[in-house]
Amino acid sequence: QVQLVESGGGLVQPGGSLRLSCAASGSIFSINTMGWYRQGPGKQRDLVATITSGGSTNYADSVKGRFTIARDNAKNTVYLQMNSLKPEDTAVYHCYAEIARATTPISWAPYWGQGTQVTVSS
Repeated sequence: QVQLVESGGGLVQPGGSLRLSCAASGSIFSINTMGWYRQGPGKQRDLVATITSGGSTNYADSVKGRFTIARDNAKNTVYLQMNSLKPEDTAVYHCYAEIARATTPISWAPYWGQGTQVTVSS
């Protein structure tokens, strides 16, 4: 079994900051890309940011310059530092990871966390 568990969401005022964390656990052989997606009220789930195992990053245009994604490969954990938050950043943020389980043969699959609510409001 593999699990992704997010933490760090909450209520913050416009202009504030939050840091999200997502830890992968279970019978993991390797992790490739990790990332964050978000789903606002009545909207589809959209990409926020991704990071490869080698550290290459990709960001949605709407968060460039405000959000920073990072990962700790030793801890199987990905982070999202969110600064200068805006009301339109309000959403449920979901962690994502491409994981190879420690099985024979090794197989890759996408995994999702259950999500953490981020609300930006005064």
